[in-house]
Amino acid sequence: MDSIEEGLAGKVAIVTGAGSRPGEGVGNGRAAAILLARAGARLVCADAVLPWAEDTRRMIEAEGGAAITVEADVTKPADCRAVVEAATSRWGRLDALVNNVGISGPKGTAEDVDPEEWAQGLLVNVTSMMLMAKYAVPAMRAAGGGAIVNIGSVAGLKGGHPSLLYPTSKGAVVNMTRAMAVHHAKDGIRVNCICPGMVYTPMVQANDMTPAKREARRKRSILQVEGSGWDIGAAVAFLCGGKSRWMTGAIVPVDAGATAIAALPAGVG
Repeated sequence: MDSIEEGLAGKVAIVTGAGSRPGEGVGNGRAAAILLARAGARLVCADAVLPWAEDTRRMIEAEGGAAITVEADVTKPADCRAVVEAATSRWGRLDALVNNVGISGPKGTAEDVDPEEWAQGLLVNVTSMMLMAKYAVPAMRAAGGGAIVNIGSVAGLKGGHPSLLYPTSKGAVVNMTRAMAVHHAKDGIRVNCICPGMVYTPMVQANDMTPAKREARRKRSILQVEGSGWDIGAAVAFLCGGKSRWMTGAIVPVDAGATAIAALPAGVG
């Protein structure tokens, strides 16, 4: 049987936020980079914390893959341009972009959120994806097409989040994906969005994650199984590969069924 990532051999992919902070498990960006490399892609691992990206590169190379790292703040246009130029300078092409950078952002409702922190949160979670696409799209067009995967969140699909910034920014990523899919279809560039659910990653662990909160998160789904960065990475590899050639503008929840229901049915959880 063909791999679900068919068509990635020899391709070049950028993953932003490709590092992973210390902790149990693996972050979404690192998992995506490793799985893309296993499928044959050559990776540009971009991260604001270069040592984290270097760890990802070493993991890829230990398995026989090819990767380079770039230290980048993707809220800065010059850094985004440099990431794309690193790909084209090294390998002469760009075929895939994974926009993975995101933060929880400031807490608070419209009544009490800090406006400056709000603006910074939108810059990181939304504008950075536009900036990376600004420079990636021409390189993909020159290569004959490509795939962009934006990482959103189930928080961008439904209400109930205690803060305003995070679901607002992730909702923007969802509709930005649809708009970009229309804009770049003529160039053979597919644009899709993955909305992770309650995955357990080092970043989540660092956010005051107690055993009780971890268990409650696990139970907020149909499958009642904890997700990991590898689950998100697998979806990324699929959407970047040839098996998803007929998918664009798709919003794909990877959430153990959490968004499939309004509430858990009786007897579950």
